Amino acid sequence: MAQLARAVEFTAPGQCRVVEVPVGRPGDGEVVVAAECSLISAGTEGLLYRGEVEADVPLDASLPALGGRVRWPVRYGYAVAGRIEDSGEAVFAFHPHQSRFVVRREDLVPIGPHLSHDAAVFLPQVETALSLIMDAGVLPGERVAVVGLGVVGLLATALLNRIVGVEVVGIDPVDCRRERALDLGAAETRHPEEAAGLDADLVFEVSGRPEALETAVAACGDEGRVVVGSWYGTRRATLGFGTHFHRGRIALLSSQVSRIAPRLSGRWTPARRLALALRLLSELPVASLVTHRVPIERAAQAYEAIVRGDPERLAVLIRYT
Repeated sequence: MAQLARAVEFTAPGQCRVVEVPVGRPGDGEVVVAAECSLISAGTEGLLYRGEVEADVPLDASLPALGGRVRWPVRYGYAVAGRIEDSGEAVFAFHPHQSRFVVRREDLVPIGPHLSHDAAVFLPQVETALSLIMDAGVLPGERVAVVGLGVVGLLATALLNRIVGVEVVGIDPVDCRRERALDLGAAETRHPEEAAGLDADLVFEVSGRPEALETAVAACGDEGRVVVGSWYGTRRATLGFGTHFHRGRIALLSSQVSRIAPRLSGRWTPARRLALALRLLSELPVASLVTHRVPIERAAQAYEAIVRGDPERLAVLIRYT
């Protein structure tokens, strides 16, 4: 008789549930992982929960555990930390929210004895922040604005602060998030209404809100560049390509973590970038970003709260034990 695991399943826009799913026997090269916790991605999973992802879009072709398409019901998520049941080794897995699962051993990331499970689940977010910085080609001494101080925006702020001479300006409408950005090294913070005329060399738009793209362009100086890390799904961004954009020769660039920028691919691979993200993860204060921990049985309430936009809510962990 197959053993059962608990998993989060999205059944329709605005609806999710916890279901029992069978856990098969591991085959050659496979192991069973018992999850300790997983991190909800407020951006991507928020889109899916609200039904704002185009129908039949691939979930994530770069991750074996997410090889399907957006068809209800669907299981999603990509940040689980736990232990291999046979050996007890602590590992990270790019896998949907599930208490136990079979996975290829080669797809796991060992996290070692010194990194907690609660910290390990931030690996994809650190890699995303690192990918943004690599795609942008940040230079020493640049003035860099970060629009959207959620988990990725705050991690990007912390990493940018390590580059010689870079001045980081955090932009967000929520007071407590701007305060966190200052704690992580931002030189100053601003409300979006105060962003125009910032004259930044580079602006990252990572708020997940289409209307923030206008804020990002307004904060960018002439000949500067705006890097868009947000995925808006089916929502449309309205951007006035007016005088400031046109005469200022502002460049727009899309950044997505699934690929390495072509200009870097001669030396960098996804594996090399992931290894760097894992090392940086142990040096960053990711624990300070965790605001809520919920048992898997309360997953539906956690998603409802994320969609409501609670300003105090940053990283939400699902617990399995």
